[in-house]
Amino acid sequence: MSDRIIYSSPYDDKDYEEFLKNLIKRFQMDLTGYKQHRVRRRIDMLMRKHAFNTYPDYFDKLKNDEQLWDEFLDKLTINVTEFFRNPEKWEYLQKNILPDLFTRSNRLKLWSAGCSTGEEPYTLSMVLEEMNKSNKADIIAADLDKFVLKKAQNGIYEERSMINLSPNFRNKYFEKTAEGKFKVKQLVKSNVMFKQINLLTDRFDKDYDLIICRNVVIYFDNPAKETLYRKFSEALKPGGILFVGSTERIFNYREIGLKTVAPFFYQKEG
Repeated sequence: MSDRIIYSSPYDDKDYEEFLKNLIKRFQMDLTGYKQHRVRRRIDMLMRKHAFNTYPDYFDKLKNDEQLWDEFLDKLTINVTEFFRNPEKWEYLQKNILPDLFTRSNRLKLWSAGCSTGEEPYTLSMVLEEMNKSNKADIIAADLDKFVLKKAQNGIYEERSMINLSPNFRNKYFEKTAEGKFKVKQLVKSNVMFKQINLLTDRFDKDYDLIICRNVVIYFDNPAKETLYRKFSEALKPGGILFVGSTERIFNYREIGLKTVAPFFYQKEG
């Protein structure tokens, strides 16, 4: 079943295809690899909100209205996460994966790809603190959305993000704000460097020991998934690990030079 059957838009299909092309030309924003029924539904919702009748009219306004563009970027990205999401996987990472990686290298290069509002890279930073290895690793955290990156750098979170954290962890790594929120302490923040990146179109750096990309690829169509996993494999050093989400599988992992070491953990051959 195609995306067009799943979601029937009230707006012109050809105009929509041209809209996607214009996003790439003008903003270097490529949404073609995402599941189109999700993307188009969100775009149509924004158009209805602002009473636009056609995609060309909406795009012309996006080019000249910074506030409208900021809203578009914010609504077209998916940012739902929490600290230590699937705690048993993080425990396995701490007890099995990271110790093995440290036997291979004195200093690790780690990447949280699609880091959203920062819970994932900060979780990784806390894990390294617990291992007394925070001074022997560099964490890069990247996302397309500049607004969630700003939130991540601020490091202030609601109670709902803390669901998997014990009181001891909260006290050790967070400060309570006057508004009742939780602010990540500097010892956790100092280990993480944030940057903006488009996973589908940008070139990746090389020689990563660990890449974490969880609950991001589920929003991509199959060709985009295959391309992205191949790019991740190429970005890993031999023996490096790709850690994916608990609803994600890489079916052609052997073809792209990976092997399974545990559920949702893939290692680059070599």
